[in-house]
Amino acid sequence: MSTADDGALMKTEKPTEKLSTMSEAIPFLARPKALKKELAGDFGFDPLSFAKDRDTLFYYREIEIKHARLAMLAAAGWPASELFDRPIAEFFGIPSTLDDMDRAPSFLNGNLDKVSPQFWGFCLGLTAAIDSYQTQRSRSQADYTPGDLGWDPLNFASSEPRKKDLQLAEMQNGRLAMLGVTGFAVQEFVTKQGVVDETPAFFQPLSETAEELLKGLLQ
Repeated sequence: MSTADDGALMKTEKPTEKLSTMSEAIPFLARPKALKKELAGDFGFDPLSFAKDRDTLFYYREIEIKHARLAMLAAAGWPASELFDRPIAEFFGIPSTLDDMDRAPSFLNGNLDKVSPQFWGFCLGLTAAIDSYQTQRSRSQADYTPGDLGWDPLNFASSEPRKKDLQLAEMQNGRLAMLGVTGFAVQEFVTKQGVVDETPAFFQPLSETAEELLKGLLQ
């Protein structure tokens, strides 16, 4: 994880748009001084004043965007694992990591010990490599923006306005994903049922959903 001493956070301030004195997120509070719309998704939300200055703001944004990207992967991977883990495990003749209630392993559900140590090792190694690259990039670029790893193989960000739109979309989807994954974990812990089993309409063909609904109405 990068720190405020990385050098990435000691940047020359960029010109920003004219700011309102009040927060967009919480209109009855003043806009935090460190939040000047330099970063995507800045709606003036920092009621506890975590970002006391620009360097701290950039430090927290680096953390936020890493968690947002991880959460987006998890939001797709969690239900996918509950759909496909058993068939894949049966195909390779290995134990499934799902529990008896078809719940994915998690801190609240348990069963994390069923996950292969090799998989944990691969994840840790990949994470360390990406983090090391990010730290090196942040130190070498004067105009570095948190989360910008220079990875755009399909050239989606073909212009500066397009790049800003994509950065905003990424932050909004990432924040939603963080809430969603937290919701998955709490929901499965409380209901003792996998999200796929509890809300099958989202994870099976519409024809099957319609058939089950029709059967329920006729009973």
